[in-house]
Amino acid sequence: GYATFAFGEPRRRGWPLLVADLVVAAGCVLATAWVETEANIGAGRPTLPVSWVAAAVLSWAVAGGRRLGLTAALVLAVANLLVHAVAETSGGIGSTTFNGIVLLFLAGLVVGHVVRLALEAEARLARAVELESATRERERLARRIHDSVLQVLAMVQRRGGELGGEAAELGRLAGEQEAALRSLIGTGPVPAPAHVPGTEIDLRTLLTGHASTSVTVATPATEVRLPAHAAREVEAAVAAALDNVRRHCGDGARAWVLLEDGPDEVTVSVRDDGPGMPAGRLDEAAADGRLGVAQSIRGRVADLGGTVAITTAEGDGTEIELTVPRARV
Repeated sequence: GYATFAFGEPRRRGWPLLVADLVVAAGCVLATAWVETEANIGAGRPTLPVSWVAAAVLSWAVAGGRRLGLTAALVLAVANLLVHAVAETSGGIGSTTFNGIVLLFLAGLVVGHVVRLALEAEARLARAVELESATRERERLARRIHDSVLQVLAMVQRRGGELGGEAAELGRLAGEQEAALRSLIGTGPVPAPAHVPGTEIDLRTLLTGHASTSVTVATPATEVRLPAHAAREVEAAVAAALDNVRRHCGDGARAWVLLEDGPDEVTVSVRDDGPGMPAGRLDEAAADGRLGVAQSIRGRVADLGGTVAITTAEGDGTEIELTVPRARV
């Protein structure tokens, strides 16, 4: 009676209650050896808790899936066998006890499997709802952007070409931004994976989102899977590197992102055709409190156990190589 009441209260429904329920059920099964006669036990008469043992197995299966459901069934099966050993029944455990043990294992296995399927279905439904909501919001924003920003950029591009001179350069830049924006709003949203420990995502999917008329992204033909948190940190570091290209190299600079997948590490290179940096520029920036490279790039990669190598020279552009070991992520 108390177990039924306790499991009905969410705040009581924890591992202490589950363990106590299983221990009491096993104890009552063992007590049968001293309460019942050897003849009744040998004949397969039910143990003291009767069907309560099934409730304990079902509770563990619901709480922890198939593995814990089978664990609880094993504990109670051992208790049943010990009853026959203590009572020294002459005919063995008998078909009734054997069938009961088999049913306990089946209950733990089947219910645990159904619970896992239900949780996976719930997670898929939540992701589907999230994706549908994101898609609708994206479509709404795309309509508003098309009716305002894209129209203005198209007009600037057209008028810049007509006027010539510096206006033509402005028109060219407006055309590039228009193309990049159209590509952005035309790309469907990628649903975020559930935040489950051990979840992996394809790093290529994150990096290709940075491709534009001025940024070329090259990736392997096969998936480059990393734990979700590591992949997003690498992508954020690449985004910071590309932001540095835009801010320090001008709007006309081009950048190339190369993703390489090795057996022990993942390497991402970000190279630009900008003016490069003189020796000591990064140290001066860090001393002045401008920590874009130090924190946004080096800090993120260091947290993953990786390294950052920067190769630059005046007039030769800059290359930033991010290396992340798989063993650490």
